[in-house]
Amino acid sequence: AGQWVKTLCPVPLHAGTSWRCFILFMPRVRLEAFSDNSGKLQLSLQEIIEWLTAKDEELSEQLPIGGDVGAVQHQREFHQAFMEDVKSRGPYIYSVLESAQTFLVQHPFQEPEETLPDVSPRRRMLNVSRSVWKQANVASDLWEKLTARCVDRHRHMERTLERLLQIQATMEELAVALEQAEGVRDAWEPVGDLFIDSLQDHIDATKLFKEELSQVKEGMKHINDLAHQLAISDVHLSMENARALEHLNNRWKLLQGSIEERLKQLQDAHRDFGPGSQHFLSSSVQIPWERAISPNKVPYYINHQAQTTCWDHPKMTELYQALADLNNIRFSAYRTAMKLRHVQKALRLDLLKLSSLVDVFREQELQHAEHVMDVVEVIHSLTSLYEKLEEERSVLINIPLCVDMCLNWLLNVYDSGRNGKMRVLSFKMSLVILCNADIQEKYKCKQVCGPGGLTDQKHLSLLLHEAIQIPRQLGEVAAFGGSNVEPSVRSCFRMAPGKSAIEVSHFLEWMGLEPQSVVWLPVLHRVTVAETAKHQARCYICKQCPIKGFRYRSLKQFNVDICQMCFLTGRTTKGKKLHYPIMEYYAPTTSGEKMRDFAKTLKNKFRSKQYFSKHPQRGYLPVQSVLEVESSETPCSSPRLPHADTHSRIEHFASRLAEMENQNCSFFTDSLSPDESLVLQGEYRRLKWKHEEAAASPQLLESGPGSPAGQQDQELLAEARILRQHKTRLETRMQILEDHNKQLESQLCRLRELLLQVRFMRYKQIMPTVSTKVLARIDYYDKNSEGMERRELHEYVTTVQGGTRTGKSGPSALVS
Repeated sequence: AGQWVKTLCPVPLHAGTSWRCFILFMPRVRLEAFSDNSGKLQLSLQEIIEWLTAKDEELSEQLPIGGDVGAVQHQREFHQAFMEDVKSRGPYIYSVLESAQTFLVQHPFQEPEETLPDVSPRRRMLNVSRSVWKQANVASDLWEKLTARCVDRHRHMERTLERLLQIQATMEELAVALEQAEGVRDAWEPVGDLFIDSLQDHIDATKLFKEELSQVKEGMKHINDLAHQLAISDVHLSMENARALEHLNNRWKLLQGSIEERLKQLQDAHRDFGPGSQHFLSSSVQIPWERAISPNKVPYYINHQAQTTCWDHPKMTELYQALADLNNIRFSAYRTAMKLRHVQKALRLDLLKLSSLVDVFREQELQHAEHVMDVVEVIHSLTSLYEKLEEERSVLINIPLCVDMCLNWLLNVYDSGRNGKMRVLSFKMSLVILCNADIQEKYKCKQVCGPGGLTDQKHLSLLLHEAIQIPRQLGEVAAFGGSNVEPSVRSCFRMAPGKSAIEVSHFLEWMGLEPQSVVWLPVLHRVTVAETAKHQARCYICKQCPIKGFRYRSLKQFNVDICQMCFLTGRTTKGKKLHYPIMEYYAPTTSGEKMRDFAKTLKNKFRSKQYFSKHPQRGYLPVQSVLEVESSETPCSSPRLPHADTHSRIEHFASRLAEMENQNCSFFTDSLSPDESLVLQGEYRRLKWKHEEAAASPQLLESGPGSPAGQQDQELLAEARILRQHKTRLETRMQILEDHNKQLESQLCRLRELLLQVRFMRYKQIMPTVSTKVLARIDYYDKNSEGMERRELHEYVTTVQGGTRTGKSGPSALVS
């Protein structure tokens, strides 16, 4: 107010003079000039407001941005003309707004005091200033809003036009690319017309073609993203562009589907007929045999001549028949080792190096022992293994036969239920055991290490459990402690007392002692080496010269050499049995070894039988404990025998069980001869009598430790302690033998029950035609059965015969 007064009245006011008093005395001429200026300004502002309002409505009435390039370009030209019109009006609007600003600076306004009357000049001027201020604000807001909307629409048109141009160009490029790709697709040959050897090449070409279309895939993704962005910005493609984009998407989906279907057909054909499939394994059998595949990809074999099916390959059946001829070998470790040697040669794994095997494991990515393989993966790995073996050895190998036989062996050992699955550890374990490598290298390869290069009890238990399945499949597991590996694990961890994990060195040291559960593995190594060994010596029993294979030499008698066959089968001469220390040679002896053995023989000449009975020696580390419950036993395969008839199979089981009983009953006394057993019992009775006599003598308690009698008493007490320990050992051994006999009796009972069930099933099948011949056959099969079971079967068959004679007649009975 002071500034306004100063402008109108340049003469300075006296102190205390109020500007309101000055206004009351303003000349009338000044008031009229103020009214004229404000009226013109208000008219100009009102005109601008009306024009801006009309332009804003005109901009709002413009059509939405089109969905093709032509429509957007036409709209952009129209909008540019609209913007030029608005722009041309800009200087006038800015000049009027500046005038209004100047007017408001010269004539500011504020709320008048209540004391001023409505008709006073001061009140009228304040109202005019307020009106100008309102109009100027409205005009300024409308101008800013209109110009901002024009700029936004212009930018929106530019972005839309750019995207539409990109869509148009990309659609043209994609149409050309899809046309070329469709031409390649149409030129594909049907999968059924392709050669088997070219399937892999077609698979690679299809994958490469799929990779080359990655640019088309990115282009389709880009063009769909652009269309989506336009839709978000409220711009919809024209009908023509929308149809073209939809057509491109449909063509791309069809092309993708064709590629995926083609690749699937090629891979299925390659899996079913290619080198890595089971189709090429059909040549592993000859007529009348046929190789078939179950739904879980497990193979089985059909004999069209006998109209029978079986899990075992015909050659595997012949192999088992050959293994049955080795049952006359007395010692379980050698019997198991020689059977495995036959299996090793039949599978041609005796030619496989461990380094080649490790390379195949690495190529097939078989690093995780806990992972599970299916039959197709096993076949693929075995095929790569035998192809590598054929290439390295430069020998002709019947790969289909070897792969099928090896697969059959692995399934028998680790998948007797034919589920079609086995662990990677099982696969690797069996191949490492049967490959051609040094025994120490196999031990190192078998080591299962956990974190930090250490092995805990869980890993070692799993390792030994997988290894023991091999003798278990051969029916020899009882001699090696059964499938309960806990005693073996504890025996190994005694190499590092108090530790929860062992190092590789501890494991190798324990394996070097040839523990009982895996003693067959080093024996297999010695059997392999001994095959080519020739010894310039004559067999004391069969007179063979030179001795081939193993040579056994007595360390009690001079010049007593025994060949491998005589020793392992228990042949003797003149009714004499060798029960003295024997030295085994699996390689020709050197002069140093001859002198060493001569010294041992000379030393043993002066030793009595009692010395050898008191100092029995074993060639392995005993870890067996048959008193323990086999808590860790898991189901695995039983021996796959070549007998097709159920009764003959059960008879074979019973005979093998009887052999195992005879072998295992002598297992704990295998270092003693029958004469020595009697001597041992007599010695036990004599020592027991001495112990009782010493315990009953009162002078043992009366003599002092310093007197001669006291010294004698001390010796007697020490001898008594030794006698008690010896007595405890003998009682423990007898208890072990009794428990083992009980286990064998329970197994025989189970076999008898199984035999009885099978007989009942067979009698039900042949019920209408049972005759006296059947009764004779029953007597033949029941020669080892209990009398009550035989009588029950005879009564059942007699009843069946009576029912057959009275219940049926005519053609129906003949058909039955």
